[in-house]
Amino acid sequence: MDNIIATIVISGIIILIAVFLLGFRIFLFKNGEFPNIHIGGSKALENQGVSCATTQDAEAQKSKSNVTSFVKELKIEE
Repeated sequence: MDNIIATIVISGIIILIAVFLLGFRIFLFKNGEFPNIHIGGSKALENQGVSCATTQDAEAQKSKSNVTSFVKELKIEE
């Protein structure tokens, strides 16, 4: 029984250390925040005209008329 309690305590300490290390920048700095790792947050990709899927979907929803005309062009006339 003592081995189980010791294992749980050691595991808890390891988990607390891991959480602290993952949030080091957030916990210790005044304006700490997680880094933006999305495609939309990359300046190099933005300069190349690459955007995230969410942005591309929003742009596609705005230009449904272009998609409709494209689909009409693809239809085979009978």
